[in-house]
Amino acid sequence: QVLLVESGGGLVQAGGPLRLSCAASRSIFSIKAMGWYRQAPGKQRELVASIFGNGNTNYADSVKSRFTISRDNAKNTMYLQMNSLKPEDTAVYYCNAVWGSSNIYWGQGTQVTVSS
Repeated sequence: QVLLVESGGGLVQAGGPLRLSCAASRSIFSIKAMGWYRQAPGKQRELVASIFGNGNTNYADSVKSRFTISRDNAKNTMYLQMNSLKPEDTAVYYCNAVWGSSNIYWGQGTQVTVSS
């Protein structure tokens, strides 16, 4: 079993930054992909950003140019730097990781609240 632990969520004013972290209990050196998802009340969970084993990244249109996903293999940790936050970014943010073809894991989620 692999544990993913998110941290860094909290309350921030609109326009401010926040950085989320996702620490994995196993090496992410050979990971297939990792990603950040979010789920706002009454809405479906959506993909925010992902980073692949080769380092390629992709972002939801709503966060492009504001959010940056990265990872530190030495620390087995993935990050999401969020800048210029908007109230509509308020959600529970979940970390996701995929090893191989079917080993998919989720973190417990961290709340991000952006006040206007």
